[in-house]
Amino acid sequence: MGLSDKIEAFITELLKEDSDEWLELRRNELASVFGCVPSQINYVISTRFSPEHGYIVESRRGGGGYLRIKQIRSDDGIIADTIKAIGESTDEKSARAYIANLVRQEALSNKDASLILSGISDNVLTADEPLRSVLRANILKSMLMHR
Repeated sequence: MGLSDKIEAFITELLKEDSDEWLELRRNELASVFGCVPSQINYVISTRFSPEHGYIVESRRGGGGYLRIKQIRSDDGIIADTIKAIGESTDEKSARAYIANLVRQEALSNKDASLILSGISDNVLTADEPLRSVLRANILKSMLMHR
């Protein structure tokens, strides 16, 4: 078992044991436990605890930096599936289709859908492609996770 696998297993076990909604970790402390650099912890978090893998991650860098990890609830299955389907980038038409499907499935209210759509439209995201589609996907996934 490689170092990344050990770190992932450790964090996964902590998530199972943690009764709170969020698991909070200190990047530097975790790195010292495994005898690695903090960037190794970042790598594991970004590749194995991403929204596509069913997790919400909040991070703050610096001396008092932390990682907060939360597993998306299993009753949010359609939301998790949508997040996975969105991928790394999405155009406005596809994003609208994802939102419409969530409203149809009653996983998202009309009010929430309207707010999300207003934040991911081409009128708001004025960056050039392909950056616009990447930003849209990131914003959409974040909004779905925190709705």
